[in-house]
Amino acid sequence: MAHVGVPRGTARKRRSVTLLAAGVLTIPVLAGCSSGGGGPVAVAVPQDIAATSRDGVTEGSTLTWAIDAVPATLNTFQADADSATTRIAGALLPSLFPMDAKGEPRLNPDYLESAKVIEQEPKQTVLYKLNQQAVWSDGREIGAPDFVAQWRALSGKDSAFWTARNAGYERIEKIERGKDDLQVRVTFSKPYADWRALFSPLYPKEVTGTPGTFNDGARATLKNTAGPFRLRGVSKEKGTVTLDRNPRWWGEEAKLESLVFRAVKPEDRAEALTGGTVHVADIDPATANRIARAARYRSGNGQPPAHGPGADITPAAALRSWALAHGSDEEAAETAQATRAKTREAVAAYAAEQKSLKGFAVRKSLEPAYTQLAMNGGSGPLSDDRVRRAIARALNRQELADAVLKPLGLPAKPPGSHLALAGQPAYKDGSGALGEQDTEEAQALLADAGWTLDGAVQKPKDTKAGSEADHSDAGKKKTDAEKKTEAETKKSDTEKKADAEGGAGAEKADGTTEGKQKEQTAKAKEEKASKEEKADKDDKASREEGLYIVGDEKPGDRLAPRAGDRLAPRAGDGDARVAAQDKQPGGAAGAYAPAGTAAPAPASLKGRLGKDGKPLTLRFVLPSGPGSQSLRSVGDKIVEMLDAIGVGTVITKVADDSYFKDHVASGDYDLALYSWPATAYPATDGRPIFAKPEPATDGSLLVEQNYTRVGSDHIDQLFDRAVSELDANASRDLLKQADARIWAAAGSIPLYQRPQLVAVDKKLANVGAFGFAAPRYEDIGFTGGQAAGPPADPKK
Repeated sequence: MAHVGVPRGTARKRRSVTLLAAGVLTIPVLAGCSSGGGGPVAVAVPQDIAATSRDGVTEGSTLTWAIDAVPATLNTFQADADSATTRIAGALLPSLFPMDAKGEPRLNPDYLESAKVIEQEPKQTVLYKLNQQAVWSDGREIGAPDFVAQWRALSGKDSAFWTARNAGYERIEKIERGKDDLQVRVTFSKPYADWRALFSPLYPKEVTGTPGTFNDGARATLKNTAGPFRLRGVSKEKGTVTLDRNPRWWGEEAKLESLVFRAVKPEDRAEALTGGTVHVADIDPATANRIARAARYRSGNGQPPAHGPGADITPAAALRSWALAHGSDEEAAETAQATRAKTREAVAAYAAEQKSLKGFAVRKSLEPAYTQLAMNGGSGPLSDDRVRRAIARALNRQELADAVLKPLGLPAKPPGSHLALAGQPAYKDGSGALGEQDTEEAQALLADAGWTLDGAVQKPKDTKAGSEADHSDAGKKKTDAEKKTEAETKKSDTEKKADAEGGAGAEKADGTTEGKQKEQTAKAKEEKASKEEKADKDDKASREEGLYIVGDEKPGDRLAPRAGDRLAPRAGDGDARVAAQDKQPGGAAGAYAPAGTAAPAPASLKGRLGKDGKPLTLRFVLPSGPGSQSLRSVGDKIVEMLDAIGVGTVITKVADDSYFKDHVASGDYDLALYSWPATAYPATDGRPIFAKPEPATDGSLLVEQNYTRVGSDHIDQLFDRAVSELDANASRDLLKQADARIWAAAGSIPLYQRPQLVAVDKKLANVGAFGFAAPRYEDIGFTGGQAAGPPADPKK
C-alpha cells in the first residue's frame, strides 16, 4: 500500500507517519469501546502468508516485489529512509530481536546465542553472545567493533553523523569486548527497558565508523552485508534493487535465487500484476476487488461473461445484433459489425486481464498501524480541551471502522490504545478515560466552553458602539422626542431619589438653608442630565448592534474559505438561504430589518454553534491524490458526525506530497487523518509522539513528533518512568496509565487498525500479509515443483 507523507522509516525512535494513499486507506475509526479493559484481551488478526514448510518450496527462482520507489538511502538511521529501506535492510542485515506474530521482540538465533541483563547495580549491563558462525559477506566475523562503531555514530555526541534518531544509544555509557569479540558487554548510564531495540539493524563498522561512510557510503550501496541475501545492485533507471543469495550465509539457505524490488506506483499496481511484471504487491481495495472478480469470471463454451464487457448482452440482444450485422441493410450491417468487433476486442482484452489476475490471491490481515483523527491543539478552538473532547465524543468510531474493514472481511474492532495494538502484551483499552460516543455529552461540553446555538450571530459582550463598520446612517438616529421618552423611562432609583429630594427641599422645615437646597437641586439636575446622556448613548449602541442588514454578512459570520477549500455542506443549505432572504422585510438583499429586530442566522449557520459572533468552524485537511479516496470517504463521514453537533468544517484538499510536511508537521490544520505504525517498544517510540511541546530558544515550539501539540508533564513523567523500569510488567502498567491520560487529553483519537492487502502469485509460499511479524526471507519461494522465471521487464 502506498503511503502519503514522511517516510515510515524503521518504526524506531522516529516512528514516521504512514498516511493513507492507495485506496486501501491508510487511515480510519471506532465506536463504543469498552471503558476499562477489564474484559478479555483482544486478539490480533493472524498473518496470511500461505505458510508452507521449506520442503514444499522449490529451489531457485526470481521473485519481484513491488515497492513505492527506489529508496533514497539504504541507511535506515537517516531521515529520508522509508518503508522500502526497511524492507530491503531486513534481507541484508542483522536484526537481533525481530518482532514475532504477536508483536513481541524475539531473539534471532541466526545472530545471537543469548542476550540478557547480567547486572542492574550499580548500572545496567547487557551481555550479548553472538552466533559463532555469523560473518559479514567479506568473511569478517560480526563482533564488538561493529557494536562500538554503531553506538558512537548514533549516540548523538558527534553532530558530524547525520542521524535521524538516537533513542537508547544516548543512554549507553560504554561498550566492552568480553572474552573475545563474540561477547559484547554494553553498560548503560541509566536504566533502559527497551535495550532489545538497539543494534537492529546492525551495520558493519565500515559503514558506521566515520561520518563520511555513514552519511554517504550507505545511501546507494552496501558492500558488506550479513543476511540471507546480498546486494547485487541498484538501478535508478530501471527502478530496481536486486538481491542475490549470500554465499557466506550460515543459516538455512534462501530458497529464492534472487529477489528484485521494483518501483511501481500504487495506482499502477493492477497493471503491473496483469502485465506479469511483479509477483507481490501491496494493493488497495479496488484492486483486491478486481482480483476477486477474476476468480468468478467465466467465458467460452457459449456462456456469456460473468462481468466486464459484454456481460449485459442478453441472448435476445445478441441475436438481434447478429441479424443486423448479416441483414440486407448495408449501412445498419456495417454499424452492427463495427460494434460487434469492438465488443469482441474489449471482451478479449478483459478476458486476458482476468486470466492474469486469476493467478493471484489476495492475502489480507490487519497492518500493524492505526489511523487516527488528529486535532491541532496549538491554537484556535481546539486549544480548549473541552472542544477536543466534544469532537471525540461525537465520533462513532465503530461506524467508521465498519465502513473501512467490514467490506474486506476483516474484524472491525476500533483500537483502545495509542501505544499498543490488539494482541500485544502492552495492550489495554484505555478509551474509557475519554468516554463513549455521546452526542448530548458532546453538546454539553461545547456549551460549557461557551459555544452556543445563538453565539454565531451575537456580538462580543465588550463590543462598543461604533466598533462595527457603518453600512448606512439610515434607521440609526433617534428623534428628540424618542430620546426624552427613553431617558425618562431609564431613570435609575438613584435619579428618582435625587429628584424627590430636590422637589421637597423647599417644603422641608428641618433647618436646611435655602442655599443648600438650591445647591442640592442643581447637583441632582446635573446628575440627571449626565444619566440621560449615558442612556442615550447606550440606547444608540444597542440599536446599532441589533440592526441586521439582510444578505450583508459581517466578518465572523462565516469562515472565509481559502483557495482550494470547500465548505462541508449542511442539510438545508443552498437555496434555503435565498428563500430566507426573500422572507425578510423588503424582500431584497440589503434591505433593513425593523429596528430592534433580532438578527436571524444565515441559512448556512442555522444549527451551527458559535461564540462572540463567530461560528465554530474547523479546517479539515485531506490529501487529494487518486489513491486517497478511501481516506476522503472517512473524512466525509467525520464531517457528518460533527455537523450533527453543530460543528462546521471547511475541507481543504492538498497534494499528497505536501500533505504531511506542509500541513500536518507544520501545524497548518485543525483536523487531519494520518497513521502511526505499531512498535514493540512503546516506551521509547511513544514519547516523542505524545511529549508535551516545549518552547525552543528561538521562540518557536519544539514538538518532536507530537503534531497535535497536545501533551502534559504527567504524561512525560510516565513515559520516563516506563522506559527506565526494567521490570516488564511494571513498565507496561506505567504505559497503560500514560495511554489513559493521552485519551483524556483528546489530541489523538485512534479510529481503526489499517487493513493490509497484498496481491501474491498463487504459486508463492511464506509471503503476503505478515501482520506484526518480520518476513523470513530465506523461506519465501515458489511451490509446484517448477521455479518461476523472472517477470517481464517493462523497461525492455
